[in-house]
Amino acid sequence: MPRFRSLYLAALLGSLTLGLAASPSFAQAKKAPAAKKAPKAKAPPPPKKKVVPPPSAENKKKLAERMGGFKFGMSKDEVIAVFSKQIAERYDERLKSTTDITAQDRLRKERKAETTRLNASYISFETGKPSPWDVSIVEDELAHGTNEAMMERWENQNGKNERRFFFFYDGKLWKMYISLDVSILPEDKKNFETFQAVMQGQFGPGEVEPGVITWHAGDLDVRAVDKLKSYDAIGLALEDPKVKKDVLALRLEKAPPKKETSSVIKAVIDTEGNDKPDVKSNSNAVDDVIKAQGGSKKK
Repeated sequence: MPRFRSLYLAALLGSLTLGLAASPSFAQAKKAPAAKKAPKAKAPPPPKKKVVPPPSAENKKKLAERMGGFKFGMSKDEVIAVFSKQIAERYDERLKSTTDITAQDRLRKERKAETTRLNASYISFETGKPSPWDVSIVEDELAHGTNEAMMERWENQNGKNERRFFFFYDGKLWKMYISLDVSILPEDKKNFETFQAVMQGQFGPGEVEPGVITWHAGDLDVRAVDKLKSYDAIGLALEDPKVKKDVLALRLEKAPPKKETSSVIKAVIDTEGNDKPDVKSNSNAVDDVIKAQGGSKKK
């Protein structure tokens, strides 16, 4: 009899336990198992850069011909000497073609003026001194306070209308930039597709990026720059790749620090982007800015 009673009690306790477990209050009290975190989606790998073979021997020759007889490492005087020889040869043919003394004198004056004009175009980009080239077709090709200088000349003979810029670093020629006039193109053709077709048709496949095509031809890097919309032109930059590394490193070192936003402006604009502006609390902020600007002008 006692054994029967103990078995009965055990069965009764078991049924009560099952009943409590099934009840809503007990289910809520029981801690739910932690939900498994979904694995973070992996970022897609960056698209592989298309491998472009180096220019062929024929295209390397075409690219080198754009140097126009000038060589990297030349000084300003050496560039002028090469240029003077080139124009002398060109004018000699014209002088021989006429026996008119007045015409010959005029040609000699023109020859001298061309050399003088190139020499006078020399400019050194010193720190703190703005130049007329800071907003121009070559504005992205120069920097101030980094031992850089430049000369430029028109090349408009034999039907050409080109402009050649000579860039110097520490007094030595390291880059030339040729502005190719394409104003004769109709408006619907002034686009990157036309630019790409013309440049690669002339020099072969290059590394294509937005607005730029680059060819690496050994000791010569050439960049074709799309300036169709802004200047009605195509830029062709010829650079010494070794010197370019030094120039870009110095530009980065000498770059001015970013200007910090004033505390008054910060009161109006959430520069950190952390929260939305409180219109009511900032209702007088614009007036404060105006007063602050007015006060600074009176001083």
